[in-house]
Amino acid sequence: MLEQHRPVLDEVAQRHGVDAATVVAVWGVESNFGQTFGSYPLVQSLATLSCQGRRQGFFRGELFAALRILQAGHVPPERLRGSWAGAFGHTQFMPTTYERLAVDFDGDGRRDLIDSVPDALASTANFLARAGWKDGLPWGFEVRLPEGFSTEGQGRKLRQPMARWRDLGLRRADGAPLPELDAPAGLMTPAGPQGPAFLVTKNFDAIYSYNAAESYGLAIAHLADRLRGAGPFVTPWPTDDAGLSRAERRELQQLLAARGHDIGAIDGLLGERSRAAIRAERGRLFGERAPDGRAGQKLLRTLRAEALLAAPESPPAEAPISR
Repeated sequence: MLEQHRPVLDEVAQRHGVDAATVVAVWGVESNFGQTFGSYPLVQSLATLSCQGRRQGFFRGELFAALRILQAGHVPPERLRGSWAGAFGHTQFMPTTYERLAVDFDGDGRRDLIDSVPDALASTANFLARAGWKDGLPWGFEVRLPEGFSTEGQGRKLRQPMARWRDLGLRRADGAPLPELDAPAGLMTPAGPQGPAFLVTKNFDAIYSYNAAESYGLAIAHLADRLRGAGPFVTPWPTDDAGLSRAERRELQQLLAARGHDIGAIDGLLGERSRAAIRAERGRLFGERAPDGRAGQKLLRTLRAEALLAAPESPPAEAPISR
């Protein structure tokens, strides 16, 4: 797809300042390059979510936006299908995102993210550009941490100048010195200090804004690197403590909230408050001197067992009365 649509992608990059590999990586992750749009009628899905569930106000706004898209004639009604939650098209825009950021790149008078690949690719680049993407700046890169380096208190939002990271002993994963970048970067260790570590710039935040999950952002960033010819991560991912599904992350948040941690919404998205609670619990439960914010099966199982032990016993059932 990168080569098939090279002329369009080159023009998109010139107009919006986002490179072809990044745009195509979003396309690949979101719809397998146009093969998986979702089969739900968007109006029906959004109408249902407008009346049921905990985010009715949000989905009501998306429903009205979908109706406006149909009214303007950008997409035929029978073609407006997508995910159960309302995202649609090659790169899975929500209707209100479409209204703000979709572009008519092919010049046919319609902003069609379903049947026009040029419109979809250009709209994706426009999204990233408006999210703060800086042309020529890498999203980040894998690094090697010095022996005994503490990751406590670190995170992608806590950026420091590259010179500071050099002074702390960090190097590229292949052992090379850190690049001379005039941009601050934050340290991200999604699998804990024993797994791959990354210095990430504001361009990673632009990818992250597409779907607020570090694993999602890293998938797109890494796929873009592979499309440019780079190799796989150098540090292997830890296998002794598997990660969590979305449902398990929600369960973990419930257990953390039950212990008195203020983590915000129980949504399965592990933000800064959830990570802080995880660090506190890992320190308490496992005696880690510099606990990280990784959520794994070990922590979930331990908190489950604690909650079970703390639960009050059920009163014995009353004997039936003979009549």
